[in-house]
Amino acid sequence: MINKIEDIEIRLLLDAIFEKYHYDFRGYSTASVKRRLHQAVERLGCRTFSVLQDRVFHDPSILPELLSFLTVQVSELFRDPAYFRAIRELVVPHLKTYPSLKVWVAGCAAGEELYSLAILFREEGLEDRTLFYGTDINPAALRKAEAGVYELERIPLFTENHRRSGGKTSLSDYYTAAYGAAVFDKTLRRRAVFSDHSLVSDAVFAEVHLVSCRNVLIYFDRDLQDRAIGLFKDSLTRKGFLGLGAKESLRFCKHADAFAEFAREERIYQMRGVS
Repeated sequence: MINKIEDIEIRLLLDAIFEKYHYDFRGYSTASVKRRLHQAVERLGCRTFSVLQDRVFHDPSILPELLSFLTVQVSELFRDPAYFRAIRELVVPHLKTYPSLKVWVAGCAAGEELYSLAILFREEGLEDRTLFYGTDINPAALRKAEAGVYELERIPLFTENHRRSGGKTSLSDYYTAAYGAAVFDKTLRRRAVFSDHSLVSDAVFAEVHLVSCRNVLIYFDRDLQDRAIGLFKDSLTRKGFLGLGAKESLRFCKHADAFAEFAREERIYQMRGVS
């Protein structure tokens, strides 16, 4: 009975967030949302989800902290190095045939993946012809991404990931350490645009050659996964590339026929050519 009441409260809470602030989490995985909201009510000192709903309606200052629970903010530079090695060794040779490029990092969180690709593209001589789009629904995450400042204690992991991804330089070439933080070179974002965009409700905004959306779809239900993949399909150029997370797949997606497996183990797909 308690679980049933909780399910009703959560449904009403998600409706309240959507109606009040136009953030739509109603198509997210139920288990994931419930786990994150349990963390939120505990941290925010709310006895029940209904109490949290009341605060959502009457206290706008709660929204940024609530978004930090409901959106995915876990990442690192060159996370899953084999993925970036595959981009470097298999995808980049195709991208080099284009005079100009656009790359979309969907669900960019605090920007680690976008900076990883910017560094990789610089090392491969593609940076100056590439425009990078980093999108997320969390304004605080986007501000952090634009700042490009990360905790210094994370740098050893970033450095090892970069090396294992086939990095051709030292990662230290790209940041300055000061006051316990690593500040990444501003030139890495001179070709980057960070912007609010929702895979739940927004439309295609550009034609791109590579979409990297990793470890985001696992938090969506099947219908929302299909919507997101449909957006990527409509965004990609002919023979464009889509990169997903290690636990994600197009296997059961209604748009699967539009893609061919390009690097199976690294979950990189390529749009099929138009006959």
